[in-house]
Amino acid sequence: MNDSSAPRPAETVAEAEDALLSRWPETRLEPSLDRISALMELLGEPQRAYRAVHLTGTNGKTSTSRMIDALLRAVELRTGRFTSPHLERINERISVDGEPLDDEAFVRAFNDVAPYLGLVDEDQPHPLSFFESVVGMAYAAFADAPVDVAVVEVGMGGAWDATNVIDGDVAVVGPIAVDHAKYLGGTPEAIAHEKAGIIKEGATLVTAAQSPEVATVLAKQAAAVGAKVVAEGVDFGVVSRTPALGGQSLSLQGLRARYDDLFLPLYGAHQAQNAAVALAAVEAFLGGSEALSPDVVSAAFADVTSPGRLEIVRRSPTVLLDAAHNPAGAEATAAALEDSFTFRPLVGVLGVMADKDVEPLLVALEPQLDHVVVTQNSTDRCLPAAELAEVAVGVFGEERVTVAPVLADAIEAAATLAEAADTGGASIGSGAVLVTGSVVTAGEARTLLAPKERPRRTGSGVRLTRGEEEVEVPEDEGGGDLSELSLQALLRDTLSGEDED
Repeated sequence: MNDSSAPRPAETVAEAEDALLSRWPETRLEPSLDRISALMELLGEPQRAYRAVHLTGTNGKTSTSRMIDALLRAVELRTGRFTSPHLERINERISVDGEPLDDEAFVRAFNDVAPYLGLVDEDQPHPLSFFESVVGMAYAAFADAPVDVAVVEVGMGGAWDATNVIDGDVAVVGPIAVDHAKYLGGTPEAIAHEKAGIIKEGATLVTAAQSPEVATVLAKQAAAVGAKVVAEGVDFGVVSRTPALGGQSLSLQGLRARYDDLFLPLYGAHQAQNAAVALAAVEAFLGGSEALSPDVVSAAFADVTSPGRLEIVRRSPTVLLDAAHNPAGAEATAAALEDSFTFRPLVGVLGVMADKDVEPLLVALEPQLDHVVVTQNSTDRCLPAAELAEVAVGVFGEERVTVAPVLADAIEAAATLAEAADTGGASIGSGAVLVTGSVVTAGEARTLLAPKERPRRTGSGVRLTRGEEEVEVPEDEGGGDLSELSLQALLRDTLSGEDED
């Protein structure tokens, strides 16, 4: 007999995502592990079926997760990876063997969990949130795969984050600074108390370099649960780094050995630090006293990608995307720009969430940006462009600020300014655009700028098929020339009818 009250299974990613988004959003929090624990119990405790590396910190979690994933796969372990938020598509949050779940697998993961969501809702004071539901999907999908190890990034904080129903063999704590102060506290020390909650009994804590106050909090939690501590600058770290074409060359001191002549195709000292933390985390996870194969480590790092982290998505002019969304992240981005690039003019496209500490973020970026085009992304949480402009004028001066509320228009305006190259005597073609301020802003720009169709090469360029229309893009490294093609006409129309967040 059919149960007419049972939820109808989703048939597409769009339907699954709509159902998930109908739940409490990620920004609505009710600190408790009760709901996710109840869901895990109904699902048969899938998070106990594999070992785990659990990551927290203020910035760099996703990049570090991707590096850990790459290293673990290089030693022939099957991995699951959970990260958040997603850049373009919700599938990105759940990966197996380094690849996001395809649409069919994502829908299957949702349908496997969906019948139990309502049961938990009925039994709890508050319903399961979007984030809690996706965590449940990830943990169940990893068990079904099955994976050998899950690499899990917290959503926010640590102790009461929904991911914390898992017990990591290794707890990774990246640099801690102030972010989400409303929920986590207004000082790094207060935030550290929350993030230290992922350190479990008998685990190994791998911590990036921290302030003395933060280090003390972490050490006390580790001692309380009998966790071993390995720390950057004491047990491992970056020996040297040299900016190189397409990334940087590194020497890293791991827990077992020193690894030289590593190429990392990511920019900035912060990514070198992330690499050192990732290497130590994998060494701690694998245990033993033998060093990893230098060739394995080298191949793994050379293959790392981290979309939306100073990612070059276009040329002529160059367009970079960066997901920096708080002052500490913006400082790291600014340092990486100074370190690795010589663009002039460099024009920023800024779209920032209203709940962020906006002025310090802009102050951190100001020395690197000749001009800014302030805009907004599609979310209700985004600070309106006119309000962001008021803050930007106070930091950059009125003559260096342009307002363009529509993101596609903002990118096009920035590209025009960058190509004019009338700042500081720079030569024509040396300018660039940096789109930053929010993961959502970077993701929506990436959707606009990165063609989703498979290109078909011709003698004079690349032809992209969009329905019945074909557009030829002049051949170059970035796949298009912003001076010849209108972003608004060519790129924004690409999205019509697509399922993009």
